[in-house]
Amino acid sequence: MGKLTHFNTRGEAHMVDIGDKAVTRREAVAGGRILMAPATLQLIREGGHKKGDVLGIARVAGIMAAKKTAELIPLCHPLSLTHVDIELDAQAREDGVTCTVTAQTDGKTGIEMEALTAVQVTLLTIYDMCKAVDRSMVIEAVRLLKKSGGKSGDWVRAE
Repeated sequence: MGKLTHFNTRGEAHMVDIGDKAVTRREAVAGGRILMAPATLQLIREGGHKKGDVLGIARVAGIMAAKKTAELIPLCHPLSLTHVDIELDAQAREDGVTCTVTAQTDGKTGIEMEALTAVQVTLLTIYDMCKAVDRSMVIEAVRLLKKSGGKSGDWVRAE
């Protein structure tokens, strides 16, 4: 196991120095899901929710979150995103919506935090829009699925 990189030699929190790192193409894929009552899922599928297109609004919220990650995570570097794709699947599971985010950049540091933040905010937006009809929803299994680029190379979750 490696060392924690967000602490200096005195144990103080700091932003990692990426000045000497090479610019490489970087991609991260993260996923998660929100579980809900079947009737809530049916409202989302049919577009019958009084607040409008739940999945469309959640997708936009996730993209916005990816763009603002460095403002939310204290030691995260601001990145110039080249692409963010958010896939929402309300058909794969009978009890919820699955979210998969792919984020890409050409930069000096990884884009995992942007992908993970986008998943969380996408799912939180679904919760917010549906809480009036279902407060029992559960957000779960938010995790990095794979990443590529950078000095550490490629990584894929073994599931």
